[in-house]
Amino acid sequence: MNWNASDMNLFLQQKEYIDTLVVPLIKVETVEERMKASASSTDFLMNLVDYIELQFKGRIMVAPPFAYTPSMDVHQFGEVISTDLTKSPFKHIFFITTDSAWTSIDIQEKVLWLPSIPIENMDDRLKQSILEDQLKQLLPRFTEEWIK
Repeated sequence: MNWNASDMNLFLQQKEYIDTLVVPLIKVETVEERMKASASSTDFLMNLVDYIELQFKGRIMVAPPFAYTPSMDVHQFGEVISTDLTKSPFKHIFFITTDSAWTSIDIQEKVLWLPSIPIENMDDRLKQSILEDQLKQLLPRFTEEWIK
């Protein structure tokens, strides 16, 4: 389920089954030399999040991506988002990102970090295979949290 009006209506009707929120964290590079890599990372992450949503429809809700720039304090940003989202009805909250800076931030929610893979020039079958492989790496992290 995605954070849109029609899926939100369904969530509100079935919230006892939809206990997980996935929050994409997108670093927006503003220096020209890093903009292409930043856009590629965003492509990869959002494709992966869409794939996760498809696989776990009815179990997870995907939040709109939270974007930030390099000059922002990610520790403070993480704390603010974490504090706000803990007030939500979701039992499990996962932040997902390609920015390794989030691996050193101590917040209540789980941070899932993956290295970015440039998928923009791949054919659809290879892209699908990459996304499946990435989901296989994330699956134990989801299930570990869900069985708690």
